[in-house]
Amino acid sequence: MGRVISEILPEAVGVAISPIPIIAVVLMLGSAKGRSNGLSFILGWLIGLFLIGTLVLLLADPAGASVDSGPALWVGWLILTLGVLALLLAFKQWRGRPAPGEEVTMPKWMQALDKFTAGKSFGIGFLLAAVNPKNLILTLAAAATIAAAGLSTAESYATLGVFVLIGTLGLLIPLGIYLFMGDRAPVILGDLNQWLGIHNSAIMAVLFVILGVKMIGSGLGIVIS
Repeated sequence: MGRVISEILPEAVGVAISPIPIIAVVLMLGSAKGRSNGLSFILGWLIGLFLIGTLVLLLADPAGASVDSGPALWVGWLILTLGVLALLLAFKQWRGRPAPGEEVTMPKWMQALDKFTAGKSFGIGFLLAAVNPKNLILTLAAAATIAAAGLSTAESYATLGVFVLIGTLGLLIPLGIYLFMGDRAPVILGDLNQWLGIHNSAIMAVLFVILGVKMIGSGLGIVIS
């Protein structure tokens, strides 16, 4: 189990480094219903990640993800394909990065965050975790790796839980700042928000390249073994 956690750790960290969701949490925490909306958003995120991972585990078991010789061949091709998709997304992010001095445009739904209810915050968190292309690619790759490791059912879901927890750290850190930093919290969160907004595309591009190469290497290792 420990070996599998180490294998999926890069994907988990990649999920945690999610500038747009982190910015959303920061903005929610600064609204009138900051605590309830922020917690609802994070809960939706947790459930979204765990649900996608669970679906992969449930489908992979009858499909024979793990064989006597190791991961099944189709697992290697899946991870390899996900790695190529990650590199394509890296190229798209890099081309779409703002020019120096250009104003950064955030998604339109962020303009209404101060009017969100707890239910709507939960829904947005769920969608950003489960449908966002980056998270979907990384969660599919991590869950496929878990499914192919030949672990028991309990170990597989415990490993998935570790992945989800690590993948949520990027949102838990702003929440911790909000809860425990007192009067300094608005300044720290404001600076974090501004920095992530400016560098979002570059961060995502570099992240996709690193993780894409890692997944391609892992996939090839299974395919040609």
